[in-house]
Amino acid sequence: MSYTQPHPRFSVLSNSSLSSGEHLSPASSSRFSLPSAPSINTATTPKPGARPNIYDRPLNKTRNAEVSSAAFAFLFSEIVQYTQKRVSGINDLERRLNTLGYRIGTRVLELMAWRNESAAKAPKRETRFLPALMSIHTHVWRTVFGKPADAIEKSVENADEYMIIDNDPPITRNISVPRDMSSLSCSSFTAGIVEAVLDGLGFSARVTAHNTPTDQYPNRTTILIKLEKSVLEREEALKT
Repeated sequence: MSYTQPHPRFSVLSNSSLSSGEHLSPASSSRFSLPSAPSINTATTPKPGARPNIYDRPLNKTRNAEVSSAAFAFLFSEIVQYTQKRVSGINDLERRLNTLGYRIGTRVLELMAWRNESAAKAPKRETRFLPALMSIHTHVWRTVFGKPADAIEKSVENADEYMIIDNDPPITRNISVPRDMSSLSCSSFTAGIVEAVLDGLGFSARVTAHNTPTDQYPNRTTILIKLEKSVLEREEALKT
C-alpha cells in the first residue's frame, strides 16, 4: 500500500545509527516527499475596486457615518431572542442585556475621548456629575442613536437619583414584547451603556431601565441612575 502524500504533521527523521547510504533523501523518493511550504507574502495589494479595510479607515471620518436602522433593528432583535433562550426570567434577561450594553459603553467612551483629544486644542475631562450627565444626554446619545435624549430629571424624593428620558428609543421601535413579559425593558441595553460611561468618568452608579409609557409616547423609557454615596460626598466637597 503506497501513500501519495504524507500527513503534513508527519516528518522524516534520519537515524544516526544508519549508514549514510541508508539515509532517506526526500528528493530521491516520491513516497516520502514532503509538501513544499507555500510562500508568505506580507505585502498586500488591494484589488481594483475593492472597498478599504474598516481598520484602515480614520476614526474621525466615520463620525457622521450612519448605520442602516433595519440592520440595527434586526441585529438587536436577534440578540434579544438569543439571550431570552438562555435565561430563567425577566430579571435575568435584563441583567444580561445590561452586561452587553456595558461592553459597548466602554468602547463608546474610549472612542469619544479619542475624538475629543484629537479634535480639541485643549480637551478636558468632566469632573462634576451634572456636566457629565449632560454630556451623556447629548453627545453619547447622538453618537450611539443619532439624536440626543429628550429630557433629564432629578428625583424629588432621593438626592442620589437622576433620570434620562427617551420618548422613542430607537432600539425598541421594532420589538414587540409579549403580554406576559410586559415589565421587560429592552432598554436595559442602553442602561448598560450609560453605566459604563459613568464608571469610566469616575461616577459609580447603578443604572436601570424602566418602561414609562404615555398616550403620546407608548415606548417612552426612563433610564434611572442611582449614584453611590461616595459620588455624592465628592460632589459636596467640590462645592466648597
